[in-house]
Amino acid sequence: MDGYFVYVLLNPAGIAYTGIARDVVSRLAAHNAGKGARFTRGRGPWRVIHSEGPMSHGDALRREMAVKRDRLFKARLKRQNA
Repeated sequence: MDGYFVYVLLNPAGIAYTGIARDVVSRLAAHNAGKGARFTRGRGPWRVIHSEGPMSHGDALRREMAVKRDRLFKARLKRQNA
C-alpha cells in the first residue's frame, strides 16, 4: 500500500483512538497485541470504525489532528458503530 491512512479505533468501553499508519490491519493487530501506542495498551480489544486514505505523510498528520480536534465527528462515528 502506498501512502498513509488515518484511522479511528473504538474499544468496548467506548473509548476512541485516532492514528496514522501505512497498513491499518497490521497496526490494529499491534494495538490489540499491546505493542501499539501506549494509550491503547491494556484497553482493547480495539476495532477499526473509520479509515481514510491513502494520502501523503504530511496530509495524514494534518488530517489526524483535525479528527482529534473534531469531537462531533468522533461522537458521530461512535454512535454509528455502537
